[in-house]
Amino acid sequence: MSLFNKERTDGATHDGQGEERKGLIDVIKYNGEADELVWKFPYENISTAAQLVVNQSQEAVFVKGGAVCDVFGPGTKTLSANNIPILQKLVNLPFGGKTPFTAEVWFVSKTVRRNLKFGTSVPIELLDPLYNVAVPVRSFGEFGVQVTDSSALLTQMVGTLHLFTTEDIIEQFRSLIARKLSTCIGKFIVRQKVTVVEIGAYLDEVSNFVRDAINEEFAQYGLRITNFDVASVNFDKKDPNVQKILDSQSEAAKRRMEGYSYQQERQFDILQGAAQNEGGAGQMMGAGMGMGMGFGIGGMFGQQMGNTANVMNQQAQQAQPIPPSPPVAVQYLALINNVQQGPYDLSVLQQMTQNGQLTRQTYVWKAGMAQWDKAENCADLQVLFGNVPPPPPPPPIINT
Repeated sequence: MSLFNKERTDGATHDGQGEERKGLIDVIKYNGEADELVWKFPYENISTAAQLVVNQSQEAVFVKGGAVCDVFGPGTKTLSANNIPILQKLVNLPFGGKTPFTAEVWFVSKTVRRNLKFGTSVPIELLDPLYNVAVPVRSFGEFGVQVTDSSALLTQMVGTLHLFTTEDIIEQFRSLIARKLSTCIGKFIVRQKVTVVEIGAYLDEVSNFVRDAINEEFAQYGLRITNFDVASVNFDKKDPNVQKILDSQSEAAKRRMEGYSYQQERQFDILQGAAQNEGGAGQMMGAGMGMGMGFGIGGMFGQQMGNTANVMNQQAQQAQPIPPSPPVAVQYLALINNVQQGPYDLSVLQQMTQNGQLTRQTYVWKAGMAQWDKAENCADLQVLFGNVPPPPPPPPIINT
């Protein structure tokens, strides 16, 4: 619908040349289209004896010189200076027994307009708070609007237009809604600590959050958002940043299913690398310490390293011979009393050997072994049994 229709000559046109232009207007009533939110009465030569007819869910607003003079609710009223005090400021000279005055009369609909569509014409960039990458998204949905303050709407938005339709409101606020969507969704994911790709699970909360923020803007124009429903927040799965997030989530889900954390996964990688390079014991000790510190393993790995260093220092101070330092990075599982225990590094296994928990016949396993085997058959465990004396000989048989 266009704002103006110059072909109408039925008395409702804004620039018609009918007889109504030459005399006084005795009846002021709405004659606009059903979907018009604001409609201006086409004539300004009004009589104080005129009847003002305001339909249900409407308000009639008198404007003089760009200022709102008075607002009338539903019903039929006869204009006079007695029952409408504001007319005392509008009345001109007497004219044929009736007092004419000029004023603009606007009819404003107070009904709720629902099912108004909104959407982002171009993707909006959102910074994912968990992965710190920008993700382009689109959002679509519906909203409803209602006029709460006719005076504010006319003053702030309508201006000199002859009518203001629902389509005009959508056009006026299209950029505002898009801007608020970007800002509000960004704030929401930061407050809730959720990633952009999971926002679809929070559409109800997002809708309420955005509605409250937009209402603050609409209030200054005499409007209220009655409902704001975000139907979807879409992102392109082929986008490189989206791929990074989805891949990271997939890896995290895999670790949760297998029962280990990211730090444990890195530690397993280190141990596996050490098992495949058994010859460089001293080098692996330094490398293990460095990688443990770098990847945040320090807790368990660093503690084990510290314990090993303390044991070696005490033995050196006591001038006692000690076996060659085993590769610290190697860890074994041990079958103790038919119960799988560990994994233990070689310093712990050495202590277990000394107190008899680990023997040559104990079955053990480490990363890279095809199956469980006796400890005495493992090359890097044989050093543990070097200082362990063999079983004593049986007592001699004395013949009597």
